[in-house]
Amino acid sequence: MLNEIASTREDRPIVRAVQPPVSKAEMLQNQLRQMVASVMNIEKEAFVEPRQSDEDAPAAPGLALESHMVASFEGTLLTDSEGAYDQLDAELAKLNHLPIFRATPFETNQPADPLRPHTIHVLTGRINPQPRPWWPNAALFVATLFSVLLVGTNLAANEIASTSIIEAERIVNNPFPELWRGLPYAISILLILGAHELGHYFAARRHKLAVTLPYFIPLPFISMFGTMGAFIQLRQPMKNRKMLFDVGAAGPLAGLIFAIPILLIGLASTRVIPISGLGVYEGDSIVYALAKTITFGRFLPDGQMDVCVDCSQLLWAGWTGLLVTALNLIPIGQLDGGHVLYSLIGEKARRLYYPLLIGMALLAVIANTWFIWVLLLLFFGRVYATPLDMITPLDSRRRGLAIFTLVIFVLIFVPAPLAQQLTPAQPINTPTDAAMLLPLAIILLSRLRR
Repeated sequence: MLNEIASTREDRPIVRAVQPPVSKAEMLQNQLRQMVASVMNIEKEAFVEPRQSDEDAPAAPGLALESHMVASFEGTLLTDSEGAYDQLDAELAKLNHLPIFRATPFETNQPADPLRPHTIHVLTGRINPQPRPWWPNAALFVATLFSVLLVGTNLAANEIASTSIIEAERIVNNPFPELWRGLPYAISILLILGAHELGHYFAARRHKLAVTLPYFIPLPFISMFGTMGAFIQLRQPMKNRKMLFDVGAAGPLAGLIFAIPILLIGLASTRVIPISGLGVYEGDSIVYALAKTITFGRFLPDGQMDVCVDCSQLLWAGWTGLLVTALNLIPIGQLDGGHVLYSLIGEKARRLYYPLLIGMALLAVIANTWFIWVLLLLFFGRVYATPLDMITPLDSRRRGLAIFTLVIFVLIFVPAPLAQQLTPAQPINTPTDAAMLLPLAIILLSRLRR
C-alpha cells in the first residue's frame, strides 16, 4: 500500500486570483492603442463606447451613416506624417477601421513638427465601392455627340451664310442629314472636355482611388454649346493634400493642352467683321485677347471690328473650352480651383469663401450671366473636399504648380462671358439669355456633385 505524501507548505496548490474576461470593446481598444503607438508617442487618448449594433457588424462597403469615431489619440508622431499614415492605415485596414490625421489649428498649413501635438481619429468602416456599369457613360457620350454635332452644324451654316443665305437656311431648317458638317466642333469640344475629365480620371487611378468613367451631359436644341459639360465621380476620400492637388489640377491642365491649340487654329481660320454685325459677343480673357492680338497683329475688338467667333467651329470650341476651364478653376468649394486652393493653404481657403463670393456678385452687376452662379455658389460652394490626412503638406514642386494653376485661372477668366448684339449678321437662330445661362449653371452643379 502506498501512503500519501505529507502535505507541506511547498506542496500546496497555488491559488491565483481569477481575472475577469476581457470584453470585445477592451480588446479593440488595446489593439487600437498598440497600432497608434507604433506611429505616435501617445499623450492623451479617448475612446467612444461602441453601439450594440457595431460589435458584430459586417465590413461596411463605404463610410455609411453608421460609421462613427471610436477613438482619438493626441501626441507627437514618431516619423513623417505621410509614412505614418500609410503604416497606420495598413494596420487599421485589418479591423475595417480608418485613420484621420489632424493638426492643431495654428499649424494646419505647416509641415508636421514632432515637437507639436497632432491628433489621430479612428473611425469605423472603410471605403470599398463596387464597380459600376459602363453603358450609361457610353449612352451619354453618344447623346452628347449628337447634341454637339447639331451645334457644329449650325455653326457650319453660319460659315456658309457669308456666301449663300439660302443654303444656310436649308441646313438650319433640316440639320439632321447635314450633321457631318458639325464634326470639327464636335470633335474639338469633346476632345477638350474628354481630356479634362480623363486628366482627373488617370490622376485618381494613379493614386489607386475608385473613380467613375466620365459622364457627358447632352443639351440639344436650346444651347449654343450642345453640352452641359462632363464630370466624373470620385468614390473615395483623398488621402492627403498632395493627392487632392494632383486630382484637382490634372483636369484643367490636361484640357488646356488641347483648348489653346484649337483656339489658335480657330483664330487663324476665322475672319474679322464689323462689331455691329455680330450676333453674339464672346467675352475676352487675357489669354484670348493676347491670342487675337498675335494672330491679327492688333488688339480686337478695337471699337469697330472684332473676330467672328461663330464663323469658325474650332474657334468656338476653343473659346468654350477656355470658358469651361475657367469656370472649373474658380477657387471655391468642390470646383477644381477649390481643390487646388485648399490643397495649397488648407483651412484658410474657407476664409476666402465670402470675399470671392462678393467678387462674383460684383461681376454679376456687370454681366448678368454670373447672377445664377452667385446663387449656386452661395448654396453649394461652402463644402470643401477635406483629405483624411491634413498634416502632410504639399511638397515644393506641387506648391509651385498650385500657384501656377491659380495664375492660369486669372489669365483665362472671362469677366463678361456672353452678350448678344441687337443686329445679328445672319438670319440664324441665336440662343436667348436663359439658354446661355443654363449650361453654365448645370456645369457647376455637375462639378459640385463629383
